[in-house]
Amino acid sequence: MSVSLPSLMPRTRDSAGAGWIDRLAWRSGTCIEAHGVRLGLRTNAPEILEEIEGCLPPGWQPGRSALVDELFSLWVDPARSPVRPNRVYVGAERRARTRDLRHALAVLESELRQSLAARARHRTFVHAGVVGVHGRAIVVPGRSRSGKTTLVAELVRAGATYLSDEFAVLDARGLVHPFAKRLSIRGAGGCDLHVERPSAEELGGRSAGGPLPIGLVVLATHRPGASWDPETLTPGRAVIELLAHTVPARLRPAASLRALERAVAGATVLKGERDEARELAPRLLQVVESQERVAESKTARSYRGRTR
Repeated sequence: MSVSLPSLMPRTRDSAGAGWIDRLAWRSGTCIEAHGVRLGLRTNAPEILEEIEGCLPPGWQPGRSALVDELFSLWVDPARSPVRPNRVYVGAERRARTRDLRHALAVLESELRQSLAARARHRTFVHAGVVGVHGRAIVVPGRSRSGKTTLVAELVRAGATYLSDEFAVLDARGLVHPFAKRLSIRGAGGCDLHVERPSAEELGGRSAGGPLPIGLVVLATHRPGASWDPETLTPGRAVIELLAHTVPARLRPAASLRALERAVAGATVLKGERDEARELAPRLLQVVESQERVAESKTARSYRGRTR
């Protein structure tokens, strides 16, 4: 069932608003909620709302109030001329000035997700790709252009279910929730002009339906010609490594630490250099499958012990 955008002109709690930007001729607005964060969008071009909908973060729901935590503005050149730039604002700050509307929409999409990651108080967002295997998650932390999406795509092609190629979204129990946007697979050399955006289904896989406990964390640095010979990290070292990729680590350090500690408590954490993602993917799946066999064996022994 599709969800339609509400027609609401958003406003923030800040009485000063967005300054002079508020005086521009905004003709249409909408408000959404995601992970407890209220986001507002407005534009001078109502016909662009359908394209804006494609920029919204996974799991969004229609907002019920015009009062929002963060306000985003997209100004589209009314004449759509090649010489007058489109502009993207977050609050009063301009984040993009471009003649390419597609680029403006891409910036808007990225800014929406980054704001959500920073503001969600009941979730901890970690820069990471995530897939699921046998009821457990494989988490691949990494910043943009680190190769995590390439590895996630290969894992999905190899049979894993897809949760995200951008954020591991942790709850207070340490479970990781789906954030299943379309994957962003850059062209050769990390080119942003030729980004492929396939869904998990278009890669031959499927998206996960709910949260999973973490079974494996893979801190893999790509180096051509490298041989995958990782070290296994202690939970303490694993938390320190993950903190570097945790969006709200400085904003909410105590909550971030608790979520990370619970997330890695039952996980294997591997760190090392890798070569091609398509060679590493099946080996990672084998690690989780081995964990599953060990868990089943322990369960069986426990059951036999109780029935004697």
